Amino acid sequence: MALVETFDNPRSDRPYTITITNPEYTSVCPKTGLPDFGTITIHYTPDAKCLELKSLKYYFLEFRNKGIFYEAAVNAMLDDLVASCEPLKMEIIGDFSARGGITCTVKAVYEKSVR
Repeated sequence: MALVETFDNPRSDRPYTITITNPEYTSVCPKTGLPDFGTITIHYTPDAKCLELKSLKYYFLEFRNKGIFYEAAVNAMLDDLVASCEPLKMEIIGDFSARGGITCTVKAVYEKSVR
């Protein structure tokens, strides 16, 4: 998938957290072919770059017709978004809608190692 566009962090001198919520995430279950729905929440502490929201919206749309399990989707998002903006910390939470009476939440976390 394409990298999400970024812009320079206007306050790189100060650690702060950005939270982005996409309540309209959709993909396709690779087992049944049925649509999956959920809310994706991103919490991150930017370093030099911040994620650009329009680009992020289009990134999420790339999942719409993709057959992918929840666990793979959330971890792919973490890998892609970390590659895009190289944050100090990032957490992505996928809170997926009930199917057959069962809900699922998947959380993946990244923290930049200090050298």
